[in-house]
Amino acid sequence: MAPKFFWFLPTTGDSRSIVGGSHASSNRDLPTGYRAPSRRYLAEVARAADRLGYEGVLTPTGTWCEDAWLTSAALLAETEKLKFLVAFRPGLVPPTLAAQQTATLQRFSGGRVLLNVVSGSDDAEQRRFGDYLGHDERYARTAEFLEIVTSVWTQESVDFTGKYYTVEDARVSAPPDPLPGIYFGGSSPAALPIAGQFADVYLTWGEPPQAAAAKIDKVRAEAAARGRKIRFGIRLHTISRDTSAAAWAVADQFLADLTAEQIRKATALHAKSESEGQRRMTALHGGRLDKLEIYPNLWAGVGLVRGGAGTALVGSHQEVANLIREYHSLGFDEFILSGYPHLEEAYWFAEGVRPLLAEEDRRRTSA
Repeated sequence: MAPKFFWFLPTTGDSRSIVGGSHASSNRDLPTGYRAPSRRYLAEVARAADRLGYEGVLTPTGTWCEDAWLTSAALLAETEKLKFLVAFRPGLVPPTLAAQQTATLQRFSGGRVLLNVVSGSDDAEQRRFGDYLGHDERYARTAEFLEIVTSVWTQESVDFTGKYYTVEDARVSAPPDPLPGIYFGGSSPAALPIAGQFADVYLTWGEPPQAAAAKIDKVRAEAAARGRKIRFGIRLHTISRDTSAAAWAVADQFLADLTAEQIRKATALHAKSESEGQRRMTALHGGRLDKLEIYPNLWAGVGLVRGGAGTALVGSHQEVANLIREYHSLGFDEFILSGYPHLEEAYWFAEGVRPLLAEEDRRRTSA
């Protein structure tokens, strides 16, 4: 199976820097040349991804993001083939309403909607939205939520009584067609069984290949225990150029924009996160600048100041293609990528790396 490539919508804003637009930043940290996440700019990024042949775009969720549902609805009309992987948090939307919203958007888009289920990041952010459940309970609630949503899509009427939700005669006017793929991430022991039970695609942030492979092996076993098979995706940034030196020069410039105080503040914040995935990202660099290439052509510098996915593929187009092949050989079929700025970096990857991968696929097919 050839890998699929998604891009990312920078709904916290964009720039030629990795500073700004995250929960470790403030308005004072916004870099020179900051691009606000206006509908017009996000439409430019989405149209470019559509034109360049990306499978879809991830629309993120969180305090510092524009709303994912509204953003996706607005930009679906700006694109033709591009799919929208809409991130949302189950505890903030009732399950029957989420089933209805998804079914409507799927019909209006002609079948271009996918769902990225995010159980929650850390307690502080969840409380901003009125959610006071702890980490493990959020995953238990997600299981009930997905049980209701997927049942409503496939049954005429659903009654459900659980610890977190009770619904009677839950239904939608018509099921979404096709049923949206469910993407799900989470690194903790509480998350993996939920992935095995409900996910069509399990997503993880970009750890070194063998560490990432060990994680998906656990999810694969959880799915197999339930008689299921699922696919796997990985979330990474990318900096690819015609030469390796040119790519690393971009990474070095990102570092030059950072201050020691920004790194200290972000590292301390991320290290105490309730998110197991966030703690694993932070542990890859530990706030240090001297060992950021944690695997050949895998750079942990983005995670110095930004939450979430903190690693980047860095190198010549061929070096980046080689590392993608390595991840692919370990079971990762979907790559959700981003870069700074997102508009320009979408072209660098699509025009530099993807032709190399396509040519290799052609050679293998011929052989």
